[in-house]
Amino acid sequence: MYITELKSRTYSTSCVPTFCVRNSLKFYQQPQRQQHIKQDAGEKELNASRYCMALVEKNDYENYLCTLLLGKGQRRHAFALRALNVELAKCGAMISDQQQLIKMRLQFWSDSIDKCYDYQKSYVADQPVLSELKHTLGSNKLNKVYLKRLVTARDRAPNQPFETVKDMENYSEQTYSSLLYLLVELCGVKDLHVDHAASHLGKAQGVVTLLRAVPYTKRGQTLNVPQELLIKNGVSEERFLRHKFDDKGVADCVFQIAAVAHQHLEKARSLADKIPKLIRKVFLPSVNVERYLERLRAANFNITHNSCLQRDSMLPLALYMHNLRGKY
Repeated sequence: MYITELKSRTYSTSCVPTFCVRNSLKFYQQPQRQQHIKQDAGEKELNASRYCMALVEKNDYENYLCTLLLGKGQRRHAFALRALNVELAKCGAMISDQQQLIKMRLQFWSDSIDKCYDYQKSYVADQPVLSELKHTLGSNKLNKVYLKRLVTARDRAPNQPFETVKDMENYSEQTYSSLLYLLVELCGVKDLHVDHAASHLGKAQGVVTLLRAVPYTKRGQTLNVPQELLIKNGVSEERFLRHKFDDKGVADCVFQIAAVAHQHLEKARSLADKIPKLIRKVFLPSVNVERYLERLRAANFNITHNSCLQRDSMLPLALYMHNLRGKY
């Protein structure tokens, strides 16, 4: 209003001291500048949030659906954590001749996590996943150990196979169980039964995810099948890579891995009565695990069967019904 008045005065501005005009303009331009800065910051946060959602949707569709069903207070933070997990999983999926690059990328994420906890400005502040992670850590008290586990678990030689089933379970615990622990912390719940269930569900989900990656393994990449099972059933890695549907030895290996995942799933679900309803939403990935294992059983443990490779079109409805009933 005052700037308009200054322009509409009939007398010359030379009659008004220069510093008065300058100060008046500065006084009224400053709030506008601050408003633009706030709008830019808000738009940047919104874009970072959308980026994380899109990243999870593209690379981890089943968990994307599960995360959509979380409460408003946890959804944005959960997408930030899952987006971080996607970025780390990409590092672990790189081919063996890029080992040095893998270590550099993992070190970058490890250092960035430290900086977020130290409330320092990240040296890549424009990185949307880090921006959302910093926002999440500023709003919630999350255990740094679990976040660092997500990084260290991927810091293994790309051509290093799992020697035993126990090794596969430990890897799943460090990755998928750690992520579930963080999601539980978002809900502000501390309970031994919840942690026990999260541990078993994470192992089940991790084992199933590693098994589902087998049909996409190329020569020169590590096969996600424990060496002890290959030796026990007299199966070579080459036989797995051929994907023959009638190979009984391969089917036996797949069955034994699926049985391990099923046992952990059943243990997680046996604690359902002791799990608060709020946390059951976090455990909805159990539906993904169960439905895949059922398709695998129906296909006689042929991991290259179309039903095991295609997207589950009925999964959104199944998740909705489980969530509606307060079950996982």
